[in-house]
Amino acid sequence: MPFWDIAAVMAAAGLSTGAALFWIARSDQGASPLPPSKANDIRADGISFLFENENLHHASDTAQQLYRLIPGQDDWADWRERMINRFPSVPEHPLVNQPGDLMIQARHAEDTATLTLTNRGKFTQIHMADDRMINAAQSQKLRALHRELADLRRASDTTPHAVWQIDSAGKVTWHNAAYEDLYNRLHNSAPQPTKPVFEVASTLNEKTGRQRISTKSTIDGKKDWYDVNAVTVGDITIFHAVDINAVVKSEVAQRNFVQTLAKTFAQLSIGLAIFDRNGQLALFNPALIDLTDLPADFLSGRPTLLSFFDRMRENRRMPEPKNYHSWRQEISEVIAAATDGRYQETWTLETGQTYRVRGRPHPDGAIAFLIEDISAEVSLTRNFRAELELGQSLMDTFDEALVVFSSTGVLTFCNLAYRELWGLDPDNSFADVTIADSVQEWKNQCKPGARWAALTDFVRGYGEHSSWDMPATLNGDVALACTVSRIASGATVIRFMHEDIIDLPAKEITSVKRPA
Repeated sequence: MPFWDIAAVMAAAGLSTGAALFWIARSDQGASPLPPSKANDIRADGISFLFENENLHHASDTAQQLYRLIPGQDDWADWRERMINRFPSVPEHPLVNQPGDLMIQARHAEDTATLTLTNRGKFTQIHMADDRMINAAQSQKLRALHRELADLRRASDTTPHAVWQIDSAGKVTWHNAAYEDLYNRLHNSAPQPTKPVFEVASTLNEKTGRQRISTKSTIDGKKDWYDVNAVTVGDITIFHAVDINAVVKSEVAQRNFVQTLAKTFAQLSIGLAIFDRNGQLALFNPALIDLTDLPADFLSGRPTLLSFFDRMRENRRMPEPKNYHSWRQEISEVIAAATDGRYQETWTLETGQTYRVRGRPHPDGAIAFLIEDISAEVSLTRNFRAELELGQSLMDTFDEALVVFSSTGVLTFCNLAYRELWGLDPDNSFADVTIADSVQEWKNQCKPGARWAALTDFVRGYGEHSSWDMPATLNGDVALACTVSRIASGATVIRFMHEDIIDLPAKEITSVKRPA
């Protein structure tokens, strides 16, 4: 039989590891196993030693505690030094190859302790029969157990949540002080062994061993919530009931807050989709259904981010990717950008609609996508831009040089004739062109004498507000007629025209060319 199997069998029989080694050594030498009377002497709860030649091979727990001997480190001399005062007849060396047992009495007659030395080849087994020391060791262990029991009782009685245990018949066999207080509050009586504080044995969750229970006090009618946990050890089941009123209140507050948000989001025209930290749809509003054409049952099934966008692509509610194989990679980049709050794009659909899509991060790793139909806004912007371009084209056909300044003195419009007359193009300027900048250019290209200061004050809102005319002469002796007029929103329009064009009949004005 292998060594470990033998050791396991002897351990199951109550023998120590040292007894197992002694038995093996004896078997190796062809001797028969120790008789039961001898085997019982090598139990871990007695005082016994096992030497292999001069080396201490094993010592029982009690022997190690009493004599401070460590197997593998101490030897026969160390052991004899501790024994010689009490047992003067202890031999100087182990009984190697000496048959029979050696009995050694204690020095004093009132000391009834005896040493029994037994030799088995190179092994010497020693057993001390000393009821006094064994009783002292047992008393020490008993005191330690009492201290441990007191500590456990103190811990259980100061635990704020109720703890109790029941046997296989459903009877309460033990409970702590918190259980007694809870029982009295709920049932207005002392704990009854046959009636636990909660009837939870048949209703616990099979997977977690937990159940949430609501109670109502018979004293004040207050409703409390407890999380009851059960652990079965043998035929005993231990229950723990933890007060979770604060958790339940926070859950109710969170649920009410979510409902309030849902009612608010339901009135929005912007589609809202909030995905939790696991990437599943946690909240959406009715506008999202209208904008994405996704069925409500699909959204209620909490799809993932990838399946959500994939379904939108199938419904043609987002731009069709040029390369379908890179589609998933693009969506992953969209999700990553939304996580950082960087995602904002404008989608132009095949239907002619235009969506503005934004991704925003939320606490706890959640992501919110907002989808807005801006088709009307884009159409209005396009129409406005077209009207501006039409107005610009119309003004560019005029022979008069026109320039418009806002009420703050910033140039907002000029036509082609103005650019050709003064050689200026405000559209190419990085900064705003003001009336002061323009007057400075005009003065550089004109002879002195024009009322430029009055024109500047008029544009800035100082002085008179009625239209007035001002002559000016270019450096090339070309006379100009300048008309200054107030228009809507406090803006000012200034018109420059050559005086030779003014003197011509209206039908001949179109044939006069501007000077280069």
